[in-house]
Amino acid sequence: MHWFGVCCFWPLFVFVLSDNNNSTNNRTFIVDYEKNEFLKDGEVFRYVSGDLHYFRIPKPYWKDRIQKVKAAGLNAITTYVEWSLHEPFPGKYNFEGMADLEYFIKLIQDEGMYLILRPGPYICAERDFGGFPYWLLNVTPKGSLRTNDSSYKKYVSQWFSVLMQKMQPHLYGNGGNIIMVQVENEYGSYYACDSDYKLWLRDLLKGYVEDKALLFTIDICSQKDFDCGPIPEVYATVDFGISVNPAKCFDFLKNFQKGGPPVNSEFYPGWLAHWQEPYPKVNSDDVVNQMKSMLSLNASFSFYMFHGGTNFGFTSGANIFVSDTNIGYLPQLTSYDYDAPIAEAGDLTEKYFKIKRTLENAKHSGPVPENISVISPIPKLKAAYGTFYLRPLVSIFDKVTHRINPVLSDNPLTFEGMDINTGFVMYETILLNKFQNPVNLTVNSVRDRAIIFLDQVKVGTMNRLKGNTTIFLDIKKHSAQTLSILIENQGRINFGDFIEDRKGILGNVLLDDEKVGPWKMIAHPLNETSWLSSIKPVDNVEVPAFYRTQFTLPENLDTLDTYLDTSGWTKGVAFLNDINLGRYWPLAGPQITLYVPASFLKPPPAANSLVMFELEHAPQDLSIKFVDEPKINGHINTLGPSSVLIITSLFMATTQCYHIFKT
Repeated sequence: MHWFGVCCFWPLFVFVLSDNNNSTNNRTFIVDYEKNEFLKDGEVFRYVSGDLHYFRIPKPYWKDRIQKVKAAGLNAITTYVEWSLHEPFPGKYNFEGMADLEYFIKLIQDEGMYLILRPGPYICAERDFGGFPYWLLNVTPKGSLRTNDSSYKKYVSQWFSVLMQKMQPHLYGNGGNIIMVQVENEYGSYYACDSDYKLWLRDLLKGYVEDKALLFTIDICSQKDFDCGPIPEVYATVDFGISVNPAKCFDFLKNFQKGGPPVNSEFYPGWLAHWQEPYPKVNSDDVVNQMKSMLSLNASFSFYMFHGGTNFGFTSGANIFVSDTNIGYLPQLTSYDYDAPIAEAGDLTEKYFKIKRTLENAKHSGPVPENISVISPIPKLKAAYGTFYLRPLVSIFDKVTHRINPVLSDNPLTFEGMDINTGFVMYETILLNKFQNPVNLTVNSVRDRAIIFLDQVKVGTMNRLKGNTTIFLDIKKHSAQTLSILIENQGRINFGDFIEDRKGILGNVLLDDEKVGPWKMIAHPLNETSWLSSIKPVDNVEVPAFYRTQFTLPENLDTLDTYLDTSGWTKGVAFLNDINLGRYWPLAGPQITLYVPASFLKPPPAANSLVMFELEHAPQDLSIKFVDEPKINGHINTLGPSSVLIITSLFMATTQCYHIFKT
C-alpha cells in the first residue's frame, strides 16, 4: 500500500462552475505541460470522475444517480454519446425521453459538476455494434468503419453536425460544464490504424470545440495500442484496472507527449459480464489501493463504471475470442451492474462508501455532503409484488405474429439485408425428400443462435458460441416438409476487428452437400407488443410463443422498483407495459432477474401488462414473480470452452473491452 499525505492532493477538486468575476470569455480549461497540471481558469485543477450513461438509466432517475456520484466526493461525470440511440434511421433524430442528452447535461451542471463527453462516433461501451447505428452496414463498404473511407466520413459528418451543434453551448469556454471531449475511442486497439482518419476526425471535432474544451484520446495500457491510438495535438490518456502498476501505464503518456498531468480515463472498479460465465467481481480494497496509488501520482481519473445501469431492450453488445479452431462469441447480459460502486438499481454498495472515505481523507477543497439520504430522493426500498400467472397467447408460427411482410429470396438474407435491426428472423423453405436418412443439415455462419424446426417441431439448436453448424435430420420419405430456422440476434460485437457483425444466416444452408432454397424470411424485430392486446388467451400454445398476464399493484402503497424473477422460464424477452425489459436466459446464467424501475410500472388502479416471448420452454404453471432482490450470480450453464472463463478473469484488470487474442 502506498502512503499518501495531504500534500499530495492539494488542490484535488474545485466544485464551483461559475465565478461572478470570471466572464464566459475568460473561462478556460487547458494543460500546463511544464508544471504537469490541468489549469481551469488559470488555477491548478484535478478531477475524479465517474462514468454514468444516460442511455442506461430511466430519465426520472438521472438526478438521483448524479447526486449520488457527487455525494461520493467526485467532481465530474463522464458519459458516452450513443449514435444509434439518437439516429436510429438515417436522418431521423431522437433527443426525447431517455435520449434527452441536453437535459442530462443540465442536471449535471445544476449539481455543480463537470462533464467529460465521449461522442465517439464509435464508443464500444458493451453496446450493440459499439454504439454505431445498424444501418451503417448498409450504406458503407465492408471494412470502411473507423477509416478514412468517404462514405463512412459522410455519415459521421452529418451526425456530428447535429450532435456537436447541440453540445457547443455546453462547452466550458461557452459557459457550460463540458471540460473535455474525446476523439474516437481506444483507436489503438483497432486493426485499421488509419492516420488520415484520426487527423480528419480531430479536425472535424476541433471545428466545433475550438479552444472551449480540451480534446483527448483514450488507449489501453500497452505498447501496441499507443503505437496507433494517440493523435497529434490531442491530449493522450490511458485506461487500466487494479492489477497493473499505474506509473508504468502513465509512462506511455510521457513517451507520447512531453508533460501534462497523468490521466486514467477508464479505471475499472468492476467488470463487464457475459451470458454463460460466472459474474465477475472486483475487490473493494484493491480498488481503493489503486486509487491511492494514482492520487499519489497527482493523476486525474474516471471510474468506469461508477454506476452501470441496464441494457434495456436489445441494446447489449457482444465480445469475441479467437482460438485455433474457431472465433467464439460472447453475448453480454441485460444487466450492466458492472459490480460498480452504485448498483444497477441505484443502491449504494460497500465499494461506494470505501471510495467516498478515501476521497474524504484526501483533504480536497470541495464540500462533501455528509448525509447521503438527504440528497437521494428515490428510496432504496424494493417491492416484492408476488407471483402472477401468465396465459398462452399465440405461437410465432401463427400468421397473426407476422407484423412485417415476408421477404422471398433464393438465398438466405441477413437481418441488415432486410433492413432489420433487432430481434428474430424465421427462415423457411420446403424440403422434398430425395436423401438417404439421416441427412446432415449444415447452416453456415449462424449469427447468433438458431432453433431448427421440421413441420414446427423442434429438432435442434445451433449456437455461435459453440461453433456448431451441423445437425442430423430425419426427413420423411415421399413427402414435403417445412424447414424453419429461427435466428436470434443476441447483440452485435462491440469491440475489436470484427465489429462489422451482420446477423442472420450469412452463407448457404445445405442438406448434405446440396444447397437448400428458395427461402421465405419473416422478421420479428419486436419493437413493440401493443398488437398483442387484441389477442385472446388460449389453453395451450407451442413455443416459441407469447404469454401475457395483467395485474394491478396494491393500493395505498408507494410504487417501488422491483425485479422480475425469470426462474423456471428458459430463454426469451420480457415486456412490461410495452417496454422491452431485455433478454432473459436463466438456464445459462448468471443473470436470473430483470431490473424493473418503478417508472415502468403503472400505479393503481391502472392495470399493468407483462408479456413474455419464450423461445424454448415455459414453466408448467406459467408463473412469474416480482421480487425485491436481484439474482445476478445464478447457475451457470457453461456451453463454451472453459478457457473463456479463465481469460475473462485474467483480462478484466487491464482493459474495458476484449482484445483479439489466442486461447
